[in-house]
Amino acid sequence: MSLEVQGKLVDVFETIQITDKFKKREFVVETEERGYQQYVKFQLNQDKCSLIDDHKLGDELKVAFNLSGKPYTRKTGEKDYITNIVAWKIDKVSAGSAPMPSNEPPVFNMDSLEASADDLPF
Repeated sequence: MSLEVQGKLVDVFETIQITDKFKKREFVVETEERGYQQYVKFQLNQDKCSLIDDHKLGDELKVAFNLSGKPYTRKTGEKDYITNIVAWKIDKVSAGSAPMPSNEPPVFNMDSLEASADDLPF
């Protein structure tokens, strides 16, 4: 399953060596869906980890990705599932002015939703 999304690059993480044969790198793109900001974390694997190197915070990107998932068993014996959003192509749509990086998560204001509860995307 191949999908695309367009949005602003807001965070890039370092490459992590998971095992001797597997490494990954994550980055976050901010999109807007029906007036609500969404922050989507993508994963780059193996030789694709360097795809994000040519981009800077604030750039408008188009990201081609696949969804992947697999079952696993928790230590408690419960069955669960892992889903990954694996990017395989990144194109710059336009360069932007990078905001100051923040380690703070986005703030969600419940008060602003009460007046427009009928507009929720779910």
